[in-house]
Amino acid sequence: MAQDKLETRIKAKAAELGFAAVGITHADAAPKTAERLHQWLAEGRHGSMIWMADRAHQRQSPASLWPEVKSVISLGVSYAPAEDPMRLADHGRIGRISVYAQGADYHDVVKRQLKALGRWLAQEGGCDLKVFVDTAPVMEKPLAEAAGLGWQGKHTNLVSRTHGSWLFLGAIYTTLALEPDAVARDTCGRCDACQHACPTDAFPAPYQLDARRCISYLTIEHAGPIPDEFRTAIGNRIYGCDDCLAVCPWNKFAAVAQANMAFHPRAELTAPELGDILSLDDAGFRQVFAGSPIKRIGRNRMVRNAAIAAGNSGAAELVPVLRGLLGDADPVVVEAAGWALGRLGEGVA
Repeated sequence: MAQDKLETRIKAKAAELGFAAVGITHADAAPKTAERLHQWLAEGRHGSMIWMADRAHQRQSPASLWPEVKSVISLGVSYAPAEDPMRLADHGRIGRISVYAQGADYHDVVKRQLKALGRWLAQEGGCDLKVFVDTAPVMEKPLAEAAGLGWQGKHTNLVSRTHGSWLFLGAIYTTLALEPDAVARDTCGRCDACQHACPTDAFPAPYQLDARRCISYLTIEHAGPIPDEFRTAIGNRIYGCDDCLAVCPWNKFAAVAQANMAFHPRAELTAPELGDILSLDDAGFRQVFAGSPIKRIGRNRMVRNAAIAAGNSGAAELVPVLRGLLGDADPVVVEAAGWALGRLGEGVA
């Protein structure tokens, strides 16, 4: 088949493998990425995510990571939820887990799909390629925008006219010179719902994020005590936050993700009782969160998060389990439990 048909075949194969969105762009199609990245780092908005700075030189463009790359195939897998991600906001004794983490670990699932597409492309196109999903120094969102999958909205995440804010992103770098798709057009317009939805004011301005104020950063990436100024605003969120994504009007066009059963929420992760999370030891944590992206933060960080949520719950029945944590081996857990007890009127002498 003629080379000029390969792009069409790539997209058909991607759909066959379960990708909801696919687009192609030149390797140098997002030239402002490096400038924006370095500015963000210079302002310290990456917080303790030192890997962002350590490998910034490789993130600034695809060629900085792999000089041979000529084209980037950007791919998205939908995880659009069936229920409102904010439905548990007023249920203080229940922990809220971000939609993306309620099913199987997307790193594993999307990587398998990328590898399958990569094997097919290597055979069909006679090319070299590399596949990436989240863990490599790849700027997936600006590349996805350049490839036409959507645009980086005012909350800095990708927004799709078809899939809303609910896409896992992956990328294939290839030595093939493929015909690019049109760049996506920003259609946020005057809407600023995501800016107002953020409980911790993590957006200094539209299209800018200060990770140090973001609940997803604080509950997932941040290892130490959560700063006092954000604790009340965290509410009952124990892993991540969906608020800025959930309020986006474009989500009304997103169909519930049914193609990939792996991302359907596990019953034990949709509405976990805080008392159950607070009671976990290391073995119990590994058992509950096996196969989940949550497993990477470890038991101590998750229990810390649950203790903060318990302090916001007003639930006196959580006092005994919190008192039990005052003897925990992790001082961060001990401090969080003490804070929670104080909030529940059970100050620690």
